[in-house]
Amino acid sequence: MDSELKELVSETLREKQDSYVIQELFRQFPTKTQLVNVSEQQLRNIKGIGIGKARQLLALLKFSKIMAAPAVDLNTIQKPKDVYDYLQPELRYQTKEHFICLFLNSKNRLIFKETISIGSLNSAIVHPREVFKEAIRHCSASIICSHNHPSGDATPSSEDINITKRLVSAGEIIGIEVLDHVIIGDNQFYSLKEHGYI
Repeated sequence: MDSELKELVSETLREKQDSYVIQELFRQFPTKTQLVNVSEQQLRNIKGIGIGKARQLLALLKFSKIMAAPAVDLNTIQKPKDVYDYLQPELRYQTKEHFICLFLNSKNRLIFKETISIGSLNSAIVHPREVFKEAIRHCSASIICSHNHPSGDATPSSEDINITKRLVSAGEIIGIEVLDHVIIGDNQFYSLKEHGYI
C-alpha cells in the first residue's frame, strides 16, 4: 500500500503510522479497492476506531473519489475514450458491475447520467424498458451505455453483446439511437461500436 496514503490516513485519524489502529486497518484492507469500499461498521470493528474516527476516514475516502474525477468538464462526447475518461474514476474501485447510461441531446451533449442497474460480480441485469424509460424522461436524442468489469478485463462477454443488440433494436423502434456500449476495465476500455457490434 502507498506510504503517502498511510501517512494521510494516520494524520486524519491522529494516529502514529506504527499504531495498532493504523497497522490493523491496513492489514484488514490491504488494497486501495478494499479500503475505498469499506463500510462504517467494518471500520468500527477495529479496536480504537469509534464512530467519530470511522466517519472521518469515510469522509476522507469520499473526498479522494471526488478528487479523482476528471478535471475536464465533459459536455460533448465525441469518442469512446471520452466515455472512459468520464466514468473510469467513478467505476475503478467498484466490486460489482454498474450499468450506466449517458443521455445525450441531438448535438451529443451530455444531458444526464444514470446508473440503471448494479449487478453481481459477473453480470449486470439490464432491461431495455429501464434504459429507454429514463431516455424518454430526459428527452434524449441518443444514448451511450457503459458498464465496468470488476475483473479488469474489458473484453465483452456474450451476454454483453446480446444486451447491446437488444438495446440497439429497441432504440430503433423507439427512435432513440444507441451510439455505443463502452466496457470499462482496469486502465482499458472496449467499444462495441468500434468492434462492429453496433
